[in-house]
Amino acid sequence: MATNVESSQNTDGLQEKLITVNRVAKVVKGGRQFGFTALTVVGDGNGRVGLGYGKAREVPMAIQKAMDKARRNLRGVALNGATLQYPITAEHGAARVFMQPASEGTGIIAGGAMRAVFEVVGVKDVLAKCIGSRNPINVVRATIRGLSAIKSPEYQAAKRGKTVDEIRS
Repeated sequence: MATNVESSQNTDGLQEKLITVNRVAKVVKGGRQFGFTALTVVGDGNGRVGLGYGKAREVPMAIQKAMDKARRNLRGVALNGATLQYPITAEHGAARVFMQPASEGTGIIAGGAMRAVFEVVGVKDVLAKCIGSRNPINVVRATIRGLSAIKSPEYQAAKRGKTVDEIRS
């Protein structure tokens, strides 16, 4: 499996990253029919991220389908400047990811598939670790699930009926 991250900037202001392209085969009576799958993430660099998984007989078509699906699947993430609000763990399948905020200037310390998600969502400083399965699809899904689960201090304060200063102390 080729895990190669390619990046591009789109006209609508979204950053696109191709995480992996995989060749798959369907065995039929006359031999094997080959197809391709592509995993992509897109984000605006300001707290929105989307995942796309496309399948087609040709690589460019699979990538295009994945990019279109990712654009339709954008989710918001509550960031704290250029890092996360608090440490969080998330799972998808056997892939478990642990993410925690880092001080300014640390950079993105994470594996390939997780790194692509952090870059497109706009996180600049984070410490992350992938535990269990390293399958890129499940790692990306777990990362996005964890980022989506982060709630802003304003949301938490409103939910508890308190002010932001009260919940921070």
